[in-house]
Amino acid sequence: MASQQLRAQTLPLSPGAQEQSWQQQFEGAWALGRRGVPPPRDPDWKALCERKPFERNLLQSPNPEGVNISEPAPCQPPNSPRGPLESLGDFSGWAISTEELPPLAGGTKPSSAAPRFSWCIKQQRIDLLAEGLWEELLDSYQPNITVMDWYEDSRLAETVYQLQVRLLAADGQTALQEFHHQGPEHGASQEKKNWCHVRETCPHPPGKGGGRDS
Repeated sequence: MASQQLRAQTLPLSPGAQEQSWQQQFEGAWALGRRGVPPPRDPDWKALCERKPFERNLLQSPNPEGVNISEPAPCQPPNSPRGPLESLGDFSGWAISTEELPPLAGGTKPSSAAPRFSWCIKQQRIDLLAEGLWEELLDSYQPNITVMDWYEDSRLAETVYQLQVRLLAADGQTALQEFHHQGPEHGASQEKKNWCHVRETCPHPPGKGGGRDS
């Protein structure tokens, strides 16, 4: 007698059930309802789950030079030949420019060349909505935004590093909030730390916006 083998068939979920499944997954990961976060208007829950807009670095190529802060900063003498910054790593998403500084005056013999220095400016614009955040979240809940960076604790000048972050309105010009750091800030001990840490957390102010880091 031939036996019949029953095979369980998994039926595909309907589009509505799939969307509900993605919504439950997103809510389970971030508990927005429990926190009182307003949901987006006409949400695409699958896209939101894939973007993972919270608790991640929003910068593209956040460490383009591949610097390891557990090691001393690389030493390079002044006036040594340098190639383009873009040749040192992956600078996708960054706009790079250079601002030459005037030569140091005084204490230089006519036959010797004064050290030349320049500002290397890196800028990146972040569209918070494109990264998965939504207008109701930014305007009503105003989530915290953390800015963090590391820079070399150089003694070449009083100011060798500047970080400026501007939170822009939807017009891309109006600054809703700004954060500025200038370093290095040497302590009383004058202990060389090789790397300095910058960190600032601030709530997103009312108003739709993107972001700009330079």
